[in-house]
Amino acid sequence: MTWSEWAATEAGTIHGAGRWRAPRDLDAAGPHGTITATGQRVVSYASNDYLGLTQHPTVVAAAHAALDRWGTGSGAARLIVGSRPVHSDLEAAIAEWRRAERAVLFPTGFAANLGVFEALASRDAFICSDELNHASIIDGTRLSRSETAIFPHRDLDALDALLGRARGRRAVVASDTVFSMDGDLADVDGLRAVCARHGALLVLDEAHAVLGPEVDAGDEDIVRVGTLSKTLGALGGFVAGPQRYTDLIVNRARSYIFTTASSPADSAAALAAIGVVRSPEGDALRTRLRSNIDALWRDHPSPIVPIICGEERAALDAAACLLEQGMLVPAIRPPTVAAGTSRLRIALSAAHTPEEVTALAAALRGLGLA
Repeated sequence: MTWSEWAATEAGTIHGAGRWRAPRDLDAAGPHGTITATGQRVVSYASNDYLGLTQHPTVVAAAHAALDRWGTGSGAARLIVGSRPVHSDLEAAIAEWRRAERAVLFPTGFAANLGVFEALASRDAFICSDELNHASIIDGTRLSRSETAIFPHRDLDALDALLGRARGRRAVVASDTVFSMDGDLADVDGLRAVCARHGALLVLDEAHAVLGPEVDAGDEDIVRVGTLSKTLGALGGFVAGPQRYTDLIVNRARSYIFTTASSPADSAAALAAIGVVRSPEGDALRTRLRSNIDALWRDHPSPIVPIICGEERAALDAAACLLEQGMLVPAIRPPTVAAGTSRLRIALSAAHTPEEVTALAAALRGLGLA
C-alpha cells in the first residue's frame, strides 16, 4: 500500500464512522460573531474566554505596547536569546498570583504538561493519572516513558491502592482540578492527603479553575500547571511550584528548551490580565460568571456545563437545532468522550449577558435537554 493509498483509507475510515472534522471559521470578538462560510450571526457558548479578557482594553493595550517595543516574535528559545523582560515579569506575577515560589512560562498549556512530566517523571517514576485527565496530561505521561496507571475518576481509594504498587519508585499523581469535558472538580484535599501518605509528587492542572478550587501549596510536593489562554484571555502555559522543581524543568523540559519563547504581545497581555483578575474588577467578573452559571445550572462548580445526549447523532442534531437559533454550541463526541456520552459542551463567560444565558436555557428546554 502506498502512502497516498494509506491516507485515503484512513480518511475513509473516519468518514465512514461519521467522525470527520474540519475547522469552522468564526469571525468574532468575544462571544458575538459571524460564521464565515454562511454569514450567519451567532452567539458562541463554546469559548474558554471565561472572564471576557480577550477584549479587555487594558489587556489589548498591553499587547499593542509590547508589539511596538519588541515586535511580533521573540526570535529564539528562552535559553538562547529569546527571553525578554516581559517573560520574567510574567513569571514573577504568576508565582505571586498562584502563591508559588517560582513559575516557568511555556508557549502553550499543552507544552507545559509535556515538559513537567518529562522533566520530573522520566523513566524510573510511577505515575497515577485520573481517567478523565486532559489529553496533554495523557501525552505528557506517555512521553515520560515511566509506567503509568489509570485510576477511576476521582476514586481516592483506587488511587491509594495503586500507589502501593510504586515499590520504592518515585510516585507521581496527576489530576485536573476542573475536568474539561464534565466541568466537575477534583477532590484536591483528598489528593493531597493520599500523596502525603505515600510521599508522592502531586501535579495539578488548573487550566479551567477560573472559580477554583484554590490551592495554597506552600512548600509541599505539589506542582501546578496552568494556561494563559482561558482565565487570562491570552496564549501560553506555565508550571508553578517549589524552585527545586521549576529549576529542573528549565534544564530538562524539551518543550521549554527547544521551542521559541512566547510572543511578547501574548506575554504582556497575560501580565496585564493578571492585574485585572487580582483587582476588584476581577472579583466583579467572577461574580458575573457565577451568576451566569447559576442561571443555567444552579451550583454547578465551573463554567463548563455538559448536556449529555448519549449517541453521537443526538448531540449533532441538538447542536444543529441550536445553531438554527443563532446559538453556537458544538457537539462533543468520541474519541474526545467515551462512546454513549456524546454531549453539548457549554462554556459560559462573564461576557455573556443575562438575556443570552436565559435564551440558551429556554432553547435547551425546548429541545427537552434542561
